Amino acid sequence: MTGKKSKLPRIAGYSGGLVVKAGPLVDSKPATDEPVASGGIVAIYSVKGGVGKTTFAANLAWCSAQAGRRTLLWDLDAAGGAGFLYGIEPEADHPASDMFARLRSPKRLIRSTAWDGLDILPADESIRALDSQLLRLGKRRRVAKLAEELAASYDTIVLDCPPVLNELSAQIMRAADLVIVPLPPSPLSARALDLVRREVAGDGRNHPPILPVLSMLDLRRALHREARDAQPSWPAIPYASVVEQCAVRHLPAGALAPQSPAALAFARLWSAIAAKLEERIGARA
Repeated sequence: MTGKKSKLPRIAGYSGGLVVKAGPLVDSKPATDEPVASGGIVAIYSVKGGVGKTTFAANLAWCSAQAGRRTLLWDLDAAGGAGFLYGIEPEADHPASDMFARLRSPKRLIRSTAWDGLDILPADESIRALDSQLLRLGKRRRVAKLAEELAASYDTIVLDCPPVLNELSAQIMRAADLVIVPLPPSPLSARALDLVRREVAGDGRNHPPILPVLSMLDLRRALHREARDAQPSWPAIPYASVVEQCAVRHLPAGALAPQSPAALAFARLWSAIAAKLEERIGARA
């Protein structure tokens, strides 16, 4: 990235209105003054690996549950990182691929976490070829249909997406109400964001809004400061040891260090997402 805004791609559906001022971490009681969007589907997506998608998905799902929303974290990446972060392994005799073939209800694969209101639909290696499976089935909205069924039981569904550009990513865009793109400050990340924008916009006028979020932001680095200065309205998650410890301790940042800058940043980001979901779903009703 450079310090010139003109070097960065335009963001489909984003006007900078999702940024909120600093505030307290969501507390453990159901929120009464925040919007609740029933069945809102949030995709954490990038075509670039190693940008923090799973960490974002796991922490935002936790924030949603802490705000009193029934939340499902749906892992669509065969690596199974979202379940691992919460210490949950998939069941070998219940492959995730079965739900896409309609051999098993997705509800039978859902696992509870240690946190009230937060469940996980884990991934496993059976969905490594999910793109090919979806193409063979010829069902362009299979992911969207499954998400709609699950949304009847949850207020929020967070999708942890693999870094792909194929039939699976196209189906994720059809299912999502909002796409969050973690973006470490680098020229390659800016290019990846442009690819995401094209992927989302390529499905027609009703594509979901995109919200880029600077991830692993370290303001001690000149390139990172330039990225922050170039897009001051973008939300940001700081580079922090507590985020790295999420996978080690199998806990979200808000549980490890509730008042840490990273935990507070995830909480503010979730509040912004909740407001956008309310707006999006309200307009659709």
